[in-house]
Amino acid sequence: MNRRTVLRTLGLPFAAMILLTAVAVPAAAEKVSLKELSRYLNSLTTAEAAFTQINSDGSISTGKLYIHRPGRMRFEYAPPDRNLVLAGGGQVAIFDAKSNQPPEQYPLSRTPLSIILEKNVDLSRTKMVVGHEQDGDTTRIRAQDPEHPEYGSIELVFISDPTELRQWVIRDDSGSETTMILGEMKKGAALKSSLFSITIAADQRK
Repeated sequence: MNRRTVLRTLGLPFAAMILLTAVAVPAAAEKVSLKELSRYLNSLTTAEAAFTQINSDGSISTGKLYIHRPGRMRFEYAPPDRNLVLAGGGQVAIFDAKSNQPPEQYPLSRTPLSIILEKNVDLSRTKMVVGHEQDGDTTRIRAQDPEHPEYGSIELVFISDPTELRQWVIRDDSGSETTMILGEMKKGAALKSSLFSITIAADQRK
């Protein structure tokens, strides 16, 4: 997996990612309100899941995803990639396993992932959500930074009863996309802060 593909995962200048989970869903679902979706995201403190990522060029990567809201996320890629992407301390760092150079870093605020990693998610903010619809058994919303729509958008897909995140799609202005399939999500586990430390990860990879 090349560096451009990793960047797509984050919603950075080349980015796009869709997160899919193959699960049974209710036969008939009603559109979930933005208030309920905001409540759900704010209640999602920690989570971890295995993933299979289908890149826009058709290549496949696997690994494990860790989320620790607010502001922290870790994409731990399995061999042969061994790449690592961390969000923490307001930054996103990309560790290329094939390079001996320091990680590339970008402000988290410049990626659409920052929308769901905010301390207080409020999807009802003016111009935050630019699409909200029911799509079969799911509720689908498209959100962007109201002040910087040029940073890209994130499309979140939820099932209801109970509300659960099942997909996200990050798109750049070229419309490129990457697919990530999650295994069963484990929520509420105690995750060490060191998992999201860019400094610690850099020291470990020297």
